[in-house]
Amino acid sequence: MPPRPSPTHFLCLPLVTGLSRHQLSTSLSAFSTDVTSSDRFAIPEQAVRPLGTLHLTIGVMSFPKDEGLEKAVALLKTLVPRKILANIKAAEAQATTATAGSAQEQSDTSTEPSGPLPPLLSVTLKGLHSMQPTTSRSSVLYAPPVDSEGTLLRFCESLRTTFQEAGLMAVENRPLLLHATIINTIYVKGRSRGKRHEKLTIDARGILDRYDDFVWMEDVPVEKIAICRMGAKKQEDGDEAYEVVAEIDLI
Repeated sequence: MPPRPSPTHFLCLPLVTGLSRHQLSTSLSAFSTDVTSSDRFAIPEQAVRPLGTLHLTIGVMSFPKDEGLEKAVALLKTLVPRKILANIKAAEAQATTATAGSAQEQSDTSTEPSGPLPPLLSVTLKGLHSMQPTTSRSSVLYAPPVDSEGTLLRFCESLRTTFQEAGLMAVENRPLLLHATIINTIYVKGRSRGKRHEKLTIDARGILDRYDDFVWMEDVPVEKIAICRMGAKKQEDGDEAYEVVAEIDLI
């Protein structure tokens, strides 16, 4: 079986917006100052991901020399997020018949809301988890979105399925884990000492305990669905960000 081609692009929900930037910048700056301090956890600064890179990955794609990329962009532009969410909520209502009946009665007697529509999706990032089961040997730490009703996950799963069924995204034999990467030791220069492919790991137990209930950002509307190119690039302001190849508004 031939090896799977290396991913070149990814579908995601960007997390850095005009509304979230201040929250995330403040949170990430305080976190970085704390965990990189020599009298705290002494984590290498390069392991802490730059503000502009924060996103929720939905799936990865491979377009060598950008071949096939135009099909992914075209598919993205056909998506209607409001309809996708309406279908998800309709399915939720069918699964809870009693609640559905009550909601129907309310909707039959209510009037159309005035003023601007509320955001389709909002995200709160809270806590810190390790990608590795042995937290004393972690290489990736992430902040999960709060998604008590599972709506955000089902929305992202629907997007992933759409791209997979179109043959544009590899089918993963594992559930989708929505996460914003906060620490990744792969970005620490000079990490590969000794064995060539040996990963730099950290004992994250103290950090995970300290940031278990930490709120990185709260109730921030999701504004875009984007296809980005792998490999964050330095920006003029010193931050790093992924190149956005195409995006649509979450409307």
